[in-house]
Amino acid sequence: MKFADFILREAIRTEIKSTTKEDVIREMVQSLLSSGGIKEDEYEGIVKAIIRREELGSTGLGRGIAVPHSKHPSVDHIVGTVAISQEGVDFDSLDCEKVYLFFLVVSPPGEPGEHLRALEHITRQLRDETFCRFLKQSKTQEDVCQLLNEADDNMFGK
Repeated sequence: MKFADFILREAIRTEIKSTTKEDVIREMVQSLLSSGGIKEDEYEGIVKAIIRREELGSTGLGRGIAVPHSKHPSVDHIVGTVAISQEGVDFDSLDCEKVYLFFLVVSPPGEPGEHLRALEHITRQLRDETFCRFLKQSKTQEDVCQLLNEADDNMFGK
């Protein structure tokens, strides 16, 4: 699986304004809505599903990274987005540090393999310090898209 398979380029946000965990989730799901990735009547249900998932254990992985995700019956294919916070957000991360890089994924419940492959691809790329540094420095959607394309083309050392 590659980022191109599930990240909605139009939904990428390089300057999120939210300062709380729930607001980050809402802002990212709103970006999926604004880009046509989900329908308006799905918004609240998806937000609640992701928040319920967070209650099971934070998806703040540490090192300034979080991967909020959930499965939801209203989506018929996997969708995701990327967001960057310049200020950092308290996301209840495992290392208790602020989060700057967010990848959000929503999948249909009937495709657990696709969901896991997307999460695995994200976490594999996020292990690369160079990738994370360049992503955090990205200022435009185009910058992020180029970086994701380079990651898909295995331009970073694994």
